[in-house]
Amino acid sequence: MQVSTATETHAQAIALAESAVRARLAAGAQIVGPVTSAFWHAGEFGIGEEYQLLLKTTTARYPELEAHLLERHPWQNPELCAVPIVTGAAACLEWIGKFTSD
Repeated sequence: MQVSTATETHAQAIALAESAVRARLAAGAQIVGPVTSAFWHAGEFGIGEEYQLLLKTTTARYPELEAHLLERHPWQNPELCAVPIVTGAAACLEWIGKFTSD
C-alpha cells in the first residue's frame, strides 16, 4: 500500500517518516514539498503550503501504521489515505514485505 499524509513543516514530515520506518510499519517514505494545497477546513476554504509524506507498507501493517501516524501527527484530524499498490517491480514489492515484517 502507499499511504499519504501531509504536514505543515518539513521537520514534522521527517519526524513522522523516521518514526514509522524505524518501527518497521513502513519500508520507506518520501517527503515531497512544499506543495500548494487547496482545502476546506473548519468550514472555510484555504490555500497553503504543506509537505506531503508518502509511505510504503503492506495491507497487514496498515492498521498499525495508521494508529502510529494518528497518534504522532501534529494535526488533530490529518488527511490519511491509503491506496493499494496493484503491481510493481518484484524486488520492490519484496523489499516492502521484508522491511515491514515483525
